[in-house]
Amino acid sequence: MHDLMINIVEFFKSMGVWGLALNSCIESFFLIPPPDFLLIFMALAKPEKALFYAFICTLASAVGGAIGYGIGYWGGRPAFNFLFRNHKDKFESVEKLYNQYGSIAVFFSAFTPIPYKIFTISSGILNMNFWQFFIVSLIGRGARFFLVSIVLMFFGAWIKQYLELIIIVVSLVIVVFFIILYKKRKSLLKPAKEVVSEDAE
Repeated sequence: MHDLMINIVEFFKSMGVWGLALNSCIESFFLIPPPDFLLIFMALAKPEKALFYAFICTLASAVGGAIGYGIGYWGGRPAFNFLFRNHKDKFESVEKLYNQYGSIAVFFSAFTPIPYKIFTISSGILNMNFWQFFIVSLIGRGARFFLVSIVLMFFGAWIKQYLELIIIVVSLVIVVFFIILYKKRKSLLKPAKEVVSEDAE
């Protein structure tokens, strides 16, 4: 399995920028290695093009996310179960996150190491507003890939072993920020609802 993953990455690497775009697109709805490996390799080889590579990853990944959304929208649960035979239980977890956090859940999956492909297809199944999904995906994917490229530009090869840790730490900060924001929003809306109900009486 490990050799297969390496061969897939090598295949995309042989295609250059087009391979990076193809890897980013397909990974958004299918089980192949994430484009981060190829992005790191290309950004270290040509640091002056690192931001361009991040842009390619972002755009292609968002397009792939839209394809994943379509698979979920038209294929439903059978499509999800076929693609993720070993992760059928994940759909219920994703649904709970949607019910609690809405589109923020998509942002988390787009930015963090959480499998983005599971969320793209689930978004279609759950009939999330497409443009809201696409914009949040674009922001989340862009934040992830540009963070990787900028860190590599400034710190070079030695930092690559810590990239996943950096992404996780930044993700935790963002998660905490949004949870606090979500709770404050609920607490502000509650008194407003009470005032409306009192006026109605």
